[in-house]
Amino acid sequence: MQLRNSNIRKLTSETFDVLVIGGGINGASAAAALAGKGVRVGLIDRGDFAGSTSMHSSNLVWGGIKYMESHDFALVRKLCKSRNHLIKSFPSTVQEIRFLTTIAKGFRYQPRYLWAGTWLYWLMGNGFTRLPRFLKPSAIKKEEAIIDTREAVGGFEYSDAYLHDNDARFVFNFVRTALNHGAVAANYVESLGAHRENGAWVIQARDVMKAGTDEDRPDENSPGENSPDENSFEIRAKVLINAAGPWVDQHNRLTGQQTQHHHAYSKGIHLIVPRLTDSQRVLAFFADDGRLFFVIPMGQRTCIGTTDTRMESPEVHVTDEDIAFVLDNINKRLCLDKPLDKSDIISTRCGVRPLAIKASNGNDRDFLQLSRKHAIDTDSDTAHISIFGGKLTDCLNVGEEIVDEVKHLGVDIPHPHYRWYGEPPEAVKKAFLHQARLMNLDAMTSPESSEPLTTRLWRRYGAQAMDMLEAIREDPSQGELLIEGTEYLRCELYQAQRREMITRLEDFLRRRSKISLVATDDQIRQSPGLMEACRILFGDQAQARFDEYFAAERSPREYLSNENCSNEPGDDSAGNPAPLKIAGMTPS
Repeated sequence: MQLRNSNIRKLTSETFDVLVIGGGINGASAAAALAGKGVRVGLIDRGDFAGSTSMHSSNLVWGGIKYMESHDFALVRKLCKSRNHLIKSFPSTVQEIRFLTTIAKGFRYQPRYLWAGTWLYWLMGNGFTRLPRFLKPSAIKKEEAIIDTREAVGGFEYSDAYLHDNDARFVFNFVRTALNHGAVAANYVESLGAHRENGAWVIQARDVMKAGTDEDRPDENSPGENSPDENSFEIRAKVLINAAGPWVDQHNRLTGQQTQHHHAYSKGIHLIVPRLTDSQRVLAFFADDGRLFFVIPMGQRTCIGTTDTRMESPEVHVTDEDIAFVLDNINKRLCLDKPLDKSDIISTRCGVRPLAIKASNGNDRDFLQLSRKHAIDTDSDTAHISIFGGKLTDCLNVGEEIVDEVKHLGVDIPHPHYRWYGEPPEAVKKAFLHQARLMNLDAMTSPESSEPLTTRLWRRYGAQAMDMLEAIREDPSQGELLIEGTEYLRCELYQAQRREMITRLEDFLRRRSKISLVATDDQIRQSPGLMEACRILFGDQAQARFDEYFAAERSPREYLSNENCSNEPGDDSAGNPAPLKIAGMTPS
């Protein structure tokens, strides 16, 4: 909390070149790009960073192969180049993965026609990934026995990419990059609106954590609905960037902005279930509604989905119909010993895709054909920028385009050619790996781990992983597995406490890590030593944060029945979920 409290004080003490409202992928990449190039940047979010759409993705980084059907080839070309650039810039995090797509009888296209399309897709991506290939039903069954090929007429395999860690962690690393370059960022700071005064923006902000009452907590209501109070303060900036994700339109109403674009909303959900196949590839099908439907590897879990439901507002939750759609579609397409049902669900993702639409075009276009491309509207008279739409794949383009827009508004860019993204230089990585080898770090890797410890620490923390080596050398217990089954060391909790602005327990369990995605609430609650882990993160607020987390109604988990959760990591003999183990800690 010390970093956050210090930054809130800094937010009130100067006039920033730019204030970014919203810490999802658009706001985080914009802040990182601007700060890296020397612009004085502030960043606030009324909840946690990546607390909405950016934590509910499929974890896929893809070139938009589905947009080829609508002949949006320029967008596909752009997204393929963006995907390639991310793979090269973040090789430890964004990695190529194969997609195996099965085509059933009666589908609108023949499999060889679609296979030819994957070659065009490959060429549009400059041949950067592995070659596509065609598969007969017998070959599909041989490679993926879990697929039901009785109605299949063929399939194909091609490459895109995915995030090795979760999407919210990827977004936060851009926030961390912005902080490293001098940005002042704070989560749980809500914008109540803004106005122009003496050629600058004056933003009325509020520290949500000091508000104290449940009704004042950040939720899925429109920003700015609460009035200023004793916890409010002013932030001043020359340029205001509205990167509030699904709530861009609502915040623009607070500031009186008229824009060319607005948002339409599409709800998508994913179900997290025990691992269905050991293969490290994405299984792709066309669901009953004709959309691509995925089975995505997630370590010891599998992520399945998604839905595409038109919504009138960004406030969404999982429904029985959503779950039935996903379960029905997966059970029709896989050969399972027992069909998946609600008792197999460990957790869900549920969010909205904000789709950028030009106001002049109306809403006549086929909703399912709307793309995730971003749009940037700039009001030069008031120095206001709005970011609509967007997705993880295009984040580097968003950052660079925002720098250009800010420059056109008269803000000096001191270091215009600085490369603000990507992993640390190879020399830094070699130095880390050398030190890790000297202390035999990989020998400390848990037997259940999916990868060596050096690989995991470098991917999550980059150059900051050096600090963890020092901590482990000074105190070997810092290298002990903290939460078994989720691959977190004790030193990582201390790192999170110091540098990752963990404000609520959910920030760590859901966004800096993916623990709450792969474990049920009961398993988390019963974790031996969880309270001590809370004390590492929150000090004397540990009990309050623990109680707050388990008292909260997290709608994506509301359909999970405690008595029916018979999922990994292990059950006891009575069929109840076994607690996660936190090594070296005793229950409180």
